[in-house]
Amino acid sequence: MPALTFNNVSKTFGDNTVIKAFNADIHDGEFLVLLGPSGCGKSTLLRMIAGLSDITSGDLLFDGDVANDWEPKQRGVAFVFQTYALYPHMTVRENIAFPLVMDAFRKWYHLPVVNIIARHRLMKRQDIAERTLKMARQLELEPLLDRRPASLSGGQRQRVALARALVRNPSLYLLDEPLSNLDAKLRTQMRSEISALHHKVGKTFVYVTHDQVEAMTMASRIIIMDKGVVQQVDTPDNVYDNPANTFVARFIGSPPMNLIPASLRADGLRLSGEIAVDHAAPLPGRREATFGIRPEKLELKAEGEGRLPARVAVVERLGAETVVGCRLVTARGHAEELLIEHDLVFVRVSGNPKMQIGETCSLDYRAEDVLWFDIDNGQRLS
Repeated sequence: MPALTFNNVSKTFGDNTVIKAFNADIHDGEFLVLLGPSGCGKSTLLRMIAGLSDITSGDLLFDGDVANDWEPKQRGVAFVFQTYALYPHMTVRENIAFPLVMDAFRKWYHLPVVNIIARHRLMKRQDIAERTLKMARQLELEPLLDRRPASLSGGQRQRVALARALVRNPSLYLLDEPLSNLDAKLRTQMRSEISALHHKVGKTFVYVTHDQVEAMTMASRIIIMDKGVVQQVDTPDNVYDNPANTFVARFIGSPPMNLIPASLRADGLRLSGEIAVDHAAPLPGRREATFGIRPEKLELKAEGEGRLPARVAVVERLGAETVVGCRLVTARGHAEELLIEHDLVFVRVSGNPKMQIGETCSLDYRAEDVLWFDIDNGQRLS
């Protein structure tokens, strides 16, 4: 089971650099998730691990050995593609068993006629048949074993592609958004199945997704990328509680972290340039910064009871909890001026607070729950 090391790995297509000086370690047996928006280089990185894309510069090491020039077969990986890549002329059973059949193939099996006979016999071999059936049952594909991909739904095809990769016993599993075409219920089930499989086999998993829920629930560590650059490498808890910059703070969390410009003036701290806040967390040694706080750390209170006067703009009732989107306001005589025209400040509360759109309220928080970010480069301040 290899541990992977990236030393200044980069990838360019013509004049376009999609991976920029990527440095990271993937530990033996961990579940690592590459997370980021579309086009940030996640899938390209996965293909370089598999040997399907060349490395422009830098070194990729498998257990300390440079693997840049290794053929895909030498790397011992199983790859689940985002597109199904199923063989249309084969049944589901034959697609799932294909890696096992090919592992048992001999050179002379590729001869005409011999090929057909050899594949037919290998499909009936007890160990191959049992492993194929076991994986089909695990992914609820047993009733579909004798059907061809053309007669399957998108979700069913994705499960067949996943089963085909998982049926092998590779040293490294690479998964490129394997759950993207599944419905919500099956996606939740498959997250549990893949996590259980990881714990059972103890192999290294590298999983690509843009879905933060998949990353937070499955990963032992997350690498967050943007525009080919690593933004943060950390555990799910630390990524959520201590984001390295405003990009991570916005990307992780639903709703995302509230980020509000703040400045220190003679009469105290002001948020969004207008609201004076008494007894707020002090700015960390500078005049301006970005005030950040998670929605669940804000308290929704009646008008005048909290530090931040606000007006309700959005109410999303989710059953056990409610997400309330507010706009900060300031009173000037009898008029109220909206301070943040585009960004809402979100609050997550348990139950149903019975708030209505347009209703005035106030928000409060504890100083220790506030994070500060550099207002120019977005990096978190200590």
